Amino acid sequence: MVERSVQTDLPGETPILLMQLTTGFWSFKSFAAAVELELFTQLSLQGPSTLQEVASVLELEERPTDLLLAACASLGLLEKTGDRYRNATVAEEFLVVGRPYYFGGFVRYCDQREYPAWHRVVEALRTNKPTTWDPKVQDSPFAAEDPVMMALFWEAMHSISTFTARSLGDAHDFAESRRILDVGGGSGAFTIELCRRHPHLTATVFDLPHVCGIAKGKITEAGLGDTVDTTSGNFLSDDPLPDGYDVILLSMILHDWDEETNRQILDKCYAALPPGGALIVCELELNPERTGPPAAALMGMNMLIETTGGKNYSQTEYETWLVDAGFEHPSHIPLEAAGANGALIAVKA
Repeated sequence: MVERSVQTDLPGETPILLMQLTTGFWSFKSFAAAVELELFTQLSLQGPSTLQEVASVLELEERPTDLLLAACASLGLLEKTGDRYRNATVAEEFLVVGRPYYFGGFVRYCDQREYPAWHRVVEALRTNKPTTWDPKVQDSPFAAEDPVMMALFWEAMHSISTFTARSLGDAHDFAESRRILDVGGGSGAFTIELCRRHPHLTATVFDLPHVCGIAKGKITEAGLGDTVDTTSGNFLSDDPLPDGYDVILLSMILHDWDEETNRQILDKCYAALPPGGALIVCELELNPERTGPPAAALMGMNMLIETTGGKNYSQTEYETWLVDAGFEHPSHIPLEAAGANGALIAVKA
């Protein structure tokens, strides 16, 4: 009889974390499929529905419908009572087409543009070049000729920026501020939200011409045409920047560019501000050791596939650049938002 040896030196750790990391795309792709099929929009229209009713309205067979509903319920996007499914609050608020803060555009943008590009992340690591666009063909990822960017990106960013602006508006005292220049302001979400929360403010979105067209539409929808306007330009090539503002905002801008470019942007902002004027930088910041938090570190990886030189920086790095540009004693405000975990406020002496 042959005796079998029994392994008794199993490691104390388990591969649970590795399993979660490995299968993370299962969650995203299930979520993205539900958004693409407009599951949450249909449930909002139909009300609590059975498996069979959902299958019918989505024109799917029962087996895949059952699997999708179970997955979305497990992710906290759906709730089930008896045999009927309904949207969880977060899905009803943000994943129903036509709602003011619809988040589905960002989901579709990531699914259609970024997810395929992430399949080539090793290529991006080896070449130090983006995989979502070709720098030989376009000047930047924000070019007007990029159809996916025009169709999805700006709408996607509007929801994220709105709630990040809300967090900033709650955390920072704008009582002494009057006129804001939102450099690279995109769809105008920041200026719209800040001016809504602080009616004494007026603001200008400064961005590329085709982006200003998008912002004008959002400003009109918000009923703030007398409060927020737009000025076309390019903050990379235009010098000087528009003046006459006591606050300049750079929200989710600096992570798109390398250090040299960022220092040039900060120098332009300093020159455009009057004495006593303030610059606000909102970003997902890394800690000084550059070991986290994950949202900032992984956004940095996303900058690898999206930009030619962008990365996420630490609060320490931003503070150093601001002081070198001439600003005095930058103060830091922690934020809890999808687009930023902190804001630096620096004043021109």
